Amino acid sequence: MNAVEILVMIAQVAILVGISPLITGIIRKMKALMRHRKGASIIQPYRDLRKLFNKESVISEDSSLLFRAIPLVCLTSMLLLAAMTPFIYTGVIAPYSDVIAMVYIFTMFRFAMVLGGLEGGSVFGGMGSSREVMMSVLIEPALLIAIMSLSAMTGAGFDITAISESIITAGAVAISPALLLAGTSFIITMIAENTRVPFDNPDTHLELTMVHEGMIIEYSGKNLGMMELSSMLRLTIFMTLLGTLFFPWGTAMTLGATDLLIAFAVIIVKLLVIAFGIALLESTIAKMRLFAIPNMLTASFALSLMAMISLYIL
Repeated sequence: MNAVEILVMIAQVAILVGISPLITGIIRKMKALMRHRKGASIIQPYRDLRKLFNKESVISEDSSLLFRAIPLVCLTSMLLLAAMTPFIYTGVIAPYSDVIAMVYIFTMFRFAMVLGGLEGGSVFGGMGSSREVMMSVLIEPALLIAIMSLSAMTGAGFDITAISESIITAGAVAISPALLLAGTSFIITMIAENTRVPFDNPDTHLELTMVHEGMIIEYSGKNLGMMELSSMLRLTIFMTLLGTLFFPWGTAMTLGATDLLIAFAVIIVKLLVIAFGIALLESTIAKMRLFAIPNMLTASFALSLMAMISLYIL
């Protein structure tokens, strides 16, 4: 890596962190408008985070040092993923942007959140953690096979940069049943991984159904702020991966100023389209029953498996 690529990588991380609360605010605003409500401002998540970071964290006397370290682990893992994610330029930290490593970093984030929910000693934290573990059993294989399908399709190994560049170079020829099936599986996985409707409702704190909120229910102040920012960043990273890995056209392959500006405009449009899709989905369907969640996740796994099989049949 040269100095320019390092600067681009730092800029991409800063942009991803900076727009993550905005993406969350836009989704909430779109959902409110679809329900004929005014809704909060799209910059409300920034205000919420500022309020949390200005508050003192209240920690139970029975909690160990692990409870205090979990927010730092979650935020650090997401910052690392942000550095590995091609936002506007495909050549960032190549060839170190290994997709298998990315999947395991996502897993580390989930594992840390599960530990945090258990370490808090709350009954609802334990419920949320147990449900998260149940979902992860089916989320991780679907996510891994979907990405491996792209690797097999392009023959680029597990380097996210090479996969993205191969699909861009192939052009419309890359649009195949394998790409569409893997992309659909990734979308379902993205919604499940970020505990959105229909898998969970991020707007409520109903104890009997919550997953994500249950695991962070014992956090407050700065610790809660870090957990919330980590979750917002995770959603933005998944949306970015969908736009630059499965449908990467428009992403810059060179460091030319014009290419970078065009790529930035394209990824912003992609993020807005994906945000609209998430808002539309959450406004038109209801949260499914907890025991029906494995059926949907199994369907995601089946789609990713079909994508892999189609490469050898077609």
